[in-house]
Amino acid sequence: MGNSIVYVVSDSVGETAEHVVKAAISQFHQKLEIRRVPYVEDVATLIEIVQVAKENNGIIVFTLVKPDMREAILKEAQTAGIIAYDLIGPLIDTLASINKLEPRNEPGVVRKLDEDYFQRIEAIEFAVKYDDGRDPRGIEKADIVLIGVSRTSKTPLSQYLAHKGYKVANVPLVPEVDPPEQLYKVPKERCFGLMISPEKLNHIRKERLISLGLHDGASYANIARIEDELKHFNTVVNKIGCQIVDVSSKAVEESANVILSHYYQNKHIR
Repeated sequence: MGNSIVYVVSDSVGETAEHVVKAAISQFHQKLEIRRVPYVEDVATLIEIVQVAKENNGIIVFTLVKPDMREAILKEAQTAGIIAYDLIGPLIDTLASINKLEPRNEPGVVRKLDEDYFQRIEAIEFAVKYDDGRDPRGIEKADIVLIGVSRTSKTPLSQYLAHKGYKVANVPLVPEVDPPEQLYKVPKERCFGLMISPEKLNHIRKERLISLGLHDGASYANIARIEDELKHFNTVVNKIGCQIVDVSSKAVEESANVILSHYYQNKHIR
């Protein structure tokens, strides 16, 4: 069976099977032709593929997750006297048997998982790009907008939510600087104000200054200054009408869960 054509048959895109076939072919000096046949969903198509493979002196390598489709192509190939190699079926059956699990038998699941992965990567890049109000254009593009004074976990929360696939922009609120106008145009259900107690923020800021080798009596950590900032925060939040999340005693994960709970309740689902 010289110069065989390898027909890669799949009920999805067929990339996985093609990569494996290419890896196998790379072990030989002779080049073999690969013809990918994706999105095969019915037995009639399988029969046609088997006939074409027979006419062209080819073999079939397939990744079909539905048991009836696997059985059909193996039966047709045997009848036609050609080789059909099941690349994924035996492994699915073995994993199911050993772990006493029922497989989904759903084509394209790997690709869906890949899409989720790339969505998370895109969200992480978005959170970095629109962190700390550096580009207010991100406010209108974001799934979730976080606002708050300095040291209220805006950046850690943005990154945590981004790893779950949400595009998050965060904006610091400072009395001396007017918030970007885009902030007042975003739907209030997508905006969350991060509240913190003055005492907690005072402690956090003092610790921050000490870690930087600075004097903890700087105005940044002054309780009067903090109260002015929180007053400004309340003014902005009230104008927007957005949800307030108290992060005073919450871990990032807890705050994120509160935000997502409100987010889904208002049907702003990604």
